[in-house]
Amino acid sequence: MSVLRRKKRQRRGRAICRSGRRKDAPEPQRHSTGTHAQQAFRSEPRNLTVRMGATAVLRCEVLRASGTVQWVKDGLLLGPQRSLPGFPRYSMIGNPTKGQYHLQIEKAQLEDDASYECQVGRSESSRAIISSTVWVNMLIPPSKPYFEVDMATPWTAGKKYVVTCIAPDAKPMAEITLYKDGVELTGIESFNMSGSKDKLLNTHADVTVTALSSDNGRQLACHAKNPALFWPVKTTMTMSVQFPPQPPVIVGLERAEVKAGRMLVLECVSHGGNPLATLHWTKNGEVLSTTWKKDVVAQKSISILYLKITPADNQAVLCCESVNLVSLSPLSVSRKITVFFEPAEVTLLGEFTTIEGQDLVLNCYTTSSNPPVQIRWWLGYKELNSSVATITEGDNGGMITISNMSHVVSREDNGLKLTCEAFNKGTHFSKSQDAILNVYYPPLKVWLDTPPQDVPLRSGTKVHLICFSTGGNPPGTLTWFKNGKALSDALRQTSFDRGVARELVLVLSASDNMATYRCDATNKAKKTISAHTKLMVNFTAISMKISTKQQELRRGQMLSLECQSGSSNPKASISWTLGALRFQGVEQPPKRAQFGGVSVHSSLSLNLSSQHHNQRVICQAYSPVLAEGANTFFKLNVLYPPEFSPEQPTKVQVVENDMATIPLLVSANPEEVSCIWLHRREKLVKGGYLRYNWSDENALEIRNVTRNNAGVYTVKCSNDEGVNQTSVMLDVQYAPSVKAEKDPVLVNLGETADLICVADANPIISDMFFWKWLGEGEVEVGQETQEDKYGLLTIHNVTRAHAGLYQCTANNGIAPPATVDVQLIVQFKPEIQKGVQWRKVASRGDGTTTAEVVCWAEGIPRVDFFWKKNGVLMDFANHRYEEETVSEGSFQTSTVRVINVSAALDYAIFSCTARNSLGEDKLDIQLVSTNHPDPPTSFRQVSVSHDSVTLEWIPSFNGGLRQRFRIRYRSDQSASFLYMDVFPPSASTFTVTGLQPVTTYNFSVNALNAIGESGYADNNAVLTITTMARPEEEVPEEERGYLTEVLTVVFGILLVLNSLGCFFGLRWKKRRGQTGGKGGSVLGGKKNEEDGSSQSAVSNSNKYESREKINAAAQRTLLLDSGSESDSNVYESYAAESSHYYYPTGDYMPPLSPLHEETRRLDVTHLPLDAPSHPYEYVRDQGLYQDILASPLPSPPSLFDHRLPNQRNEWRSSTYHQAAERARDVRQLQRDSDLPFELRGELV
Repeated sequence: MSVLRRKKRQRRGRAICRSGRRKDAPEPQRHSTGTHAQQAFRSEPRNLTVRMGATAVLRCEVLRASGTVQWVKDGLLLGPQRSLPGFPRYSMIGNPTKGQYHLQIEKAQLEDDASYECQVGRSESSRAIISSTVWVNMLIPPSKPYFEVDMATPWTAGKKYVVTCIAPDAKPMAEITLYKDGVELTGIESFNMSGSKDKLLNTHADVTVTALSSDNGRQLACHAKNPALFWPVKTTMTMSVQFPPQPPVIVGLERAEVKAGRMLVLECVSHGGNPLATLHWTKNGEVLSTTWKKDVVAQKSISILYLKITPADNQAVLCCESVNLVSLSPLSVSRKITVFFEPAEVTLLGEFTTIEGQDLVLNCYTTSSNPPVQIRWWLGYKELNSSVATITEGDNGGMITISNMSHVVSREDNGLKLTCEAFNKGTHFSKSQDAILNVYYPPLKVWLDTPPQDVPLRSGTKVHLICFSTGGNPPGTLTWFKNGKALSDALRQTSFDRGVARELVLVLSASDNMATYRCDATNKAKKTISAHTKLMVNFTAISMKISTKQQELRRGQMLSLECQSGSSNPKASISWTLGALRFQGVEQPPKRAQFGGVSVHSSLSLNLSSQHHNQRVICQAYSPVLAEGANTFFKLNVLYPPEFSPEQPTKVQVVENDMATIPLLVSANPEEVSCIWLHRREKLVKGGYLRYNWSDENALEIRNVTRNNAGVYTVKCSNDEGVNQTSVMLDVQYAPSVKAEKDPVLVNLGETADLICVADANPIISDMFFWKWLGEGEVEVGQETQEDKYGLLTIHNVTRAHAGLYQCTANNGIAPPATVDVQLIVQFKPEIQKGVQWRKVASRGDGTTTAEVVCWAEGIPRVDFFWKKNGVLMDFANHRYEEETVSEGSFQTSTVRVINVSAALDYAIFSCTARNSLGEDKLDIQLVSTNHPDPPTSFRQVSVSHDSVTLEWIPSFNGGLRQRFRIRYRSDQSASFLYMDVFPPSASTFTVTGLQPVTTYNFSVNALNAIGESGYADNNAVLTITTMARPEEEVPEEERGYLTEVLTVVFGILLVLNSLGCFFGLRWKKRRGQTGGKGGSVLGGKKNEEDGSSQSAVSNSNKYESREKINAAAQRTLLLDSGSESDSNVYESYAAESSHYYYPTGDYMPPLSPLHEETRRLDVTHLPLDAPSHPYEYVRDQGLYQDILASPLPSPPSLFDHRLPNQRNEWRSSTYHQAAERARDVRQLQRDSDLPFELRGELV
């Protein structure tokens, strides 16, 4: 991209050198035949008629053409170039050597319909000539025609309608023809209106059409044509004409008689009509269906009715109606139907269950049917004829039939089917209703399955007693009785093949001993038969009771208990149990009791203690025969004073701010215990202190406990029986709090620092402290130790990197951990920033600017600054000098502001001394005139690839103006250098692209500002770098050869263009020199105005870009230049060591020679002296050092003139005024004050 820009700029430069025309002015079409005859037209353009999209050519041939040939369209010049920029479809064609300048218009459009002229401009040998005006007449075909008629509403047959067709945007107007179903319509009326663009016409054609039913679905066509078309353009529309349908017909009902339950499918069809007819069915005037479908192909409407025939449809009238939008009235067809239907129900009434020998009477009837039915009776396979039938009118025009029958039953009739049958002769339908006849008779036999009566059974044994019964209808119902009382808990009765059975399951108890069990069998024949048995049962005591005569029991008393057992079989033995202890009481002789058993009595004496309270004394009656017994208990209620549990805690731990609960494990009887709590000999009152509370168990609760609540708590408890007390230690644990023993901690560089934090916590544990560095980066924290509640951090051989905040964290396992920050301040002597960019300050010395001399130092304790100028302590009482000191942590900045800088007085060495109690540091800063920048330093390679190299350097002093950088490079195979401006201009890193793979290049970099440029970095050192090989795919041999040829041709063209540029550049310089150097400083002044004036007009300081290794805090105080340029440029030189550069036109800045300077002090004038360097570069005393340099302008009469500006102008010489006027002609409003001091028009 850079090479292309270079070539464009070179071409622009040559155009300017040749003609002096604007660089963007077009090159005219001039031709010379070598003669000076009058130019004339050989052939002139003629009027053309062109179809849209075609190519038009207007011919123009000129004899002896010597002037510029141009075409004019509607008075607008199209330009002299043959390509006609701005008109992509226009071009001049033909052979210019033959005077052919034909205008070719491609893809002709409406906008090309205009007047045209061929003009030939005058020349030195001939006057201008203009052809006759011709016209290009464009033929524009009409757009697709369209109908303007409302077809959303269909037409009605017999009515008349106006149809309009429009052919839009035609030139000339279109002719319209209308067709109806292929037949041309007559009586068309046409007229024209303006189209969507100028010169276009819309043609309207109207015709009246009478709608016919045969027109439905047919088409109207509109054809439009004009001379631009070979065939007409067409559009069509389909006509929709509405007319009434034909009467409907019913299909599917061949006979009037139908059976109920049949699904009748009837079809109603209506032919014709537009729209097709809508159909609906009715039955007896009520609508059945309003759905239908349309068959557009057959032009008919069809409605299918699915009618399930029911008895209610008997004698019903079905009707189908058809109608559409244009029908005057509905058309209909109807049919009546007769329905044959069976009775819906046959009902059999009467009692079908009876006792043997009784008379049975039954009734059978049907619901309505058409025709009526006949009823017959059946018992099994035997028909019963003892019946009487009657017929009556029923629903839906049918008849009801009723029949009555009687019969004497016997045991043999039991279980036979009794049937009533109804038969319909019209539908050949038979329907019946039946029932089973049930005849009752009694059971035949009952017997029992039970254990033998003489075998004893154990109480609790499960015994099964089963009762069986056979015969009878229904089978007998079995019932169990015990001692004559019916039992309801027998199992459910079951059946077997010969009869029924019912089981009684008994879990034997004392009441079953010698009890009588009976089973009765009965049924609905009302006769009962029975069977019975007895059981022998062994059982334990049926009851136990303990009694005593003492009302209250107290600790230490003797208790007497009596135990009485209930009836048992055989006799039981009594024993006593208390907890794990077993006692033998005093037993008395047995007595007879109920259920055939005996009763036993025993007594026991017991000495009471508090441990017996709530315990049970158990009395047990044991039967050796049964190996089991019965028991009961007596619960002891022993009265005793409060006693504390052995599990009562003596120490309770709690975390601060939690709720502390001191449990109270006390027992007493009675349980109503009164307790008081004492702490530090003071009684705690419930409710008196909101943080104390007693639960129902008298446990002490302390809410939000604090460390002050720790200590011994004593509780005294009492009841009606006495008093007792105990003590508990409360240990309150709390999270740590921590503080610094000393903050901040001051230590000198290289000494040992001890940072100490103290924790208040419970408990104090080992490894409780942790130290953390809070600064940026990584720093070795040091040695951490702990001594009881003290946490220590020891840092040996302290460096400046150790300075900052340290955080001490204490954590004893109770949240939250506590932290404290300790500031470590490392004291050190001052250190002044001393990079090359800090040693110089540049400013104009004309008394209009302010310079800032900055001294930046770091040190602790506070740094004091002392300033000297040329070795003499500065007096800041002088209003021209101001000092400002700014502190930010350990960084201090002292700025000396020099107001109205004077070259004679202020171009000097300013010495800055930074001092504190630990030492001092010094820096000399030189205030100089604005000058070219110093060379960059530390030029190095950052990275390299196959086609690019990234370079880096450190900027130096910028000369007091905004500086930019330029990279010079060449390959080892090239004799010339390439130059590339760095972008952004202030960047100190740049990537050079477009390099060749595996090629060695030499790189250098220098700095430039508005005054000049520096030498190359690092004492003109050359950085040699070889690019890498191209990765992955290689260029094929054929492409490589092709690229070589192309590069050779391009390189040759560049050489030729460069030579031409140099040639015309030298000629241009000579011309400029002949005109007295007018505008010689224009570009330089312009560049200076852009890059320099904005910076030199304000205060200048010695803060410049740097990449010196300084710490992060110091780096924040630097002011980085953020200026940017619009582009990067590449320049090329063909002399290996030449210092000439070829600037782009927009950036070219010819340097201005410095002016003579002189100083007037009092009445003595110091003439300029020879010096080898820039003026005021090294001023170390009150003397003046000046250069004697060539100047195009004479010196003004004096350095300082105290008259007003308009008065001072009168002192200038005439020569000076002439030179100033010449410069002002070129620079217009360029002001002298916008330039650096050295480039001013006046001398100092």
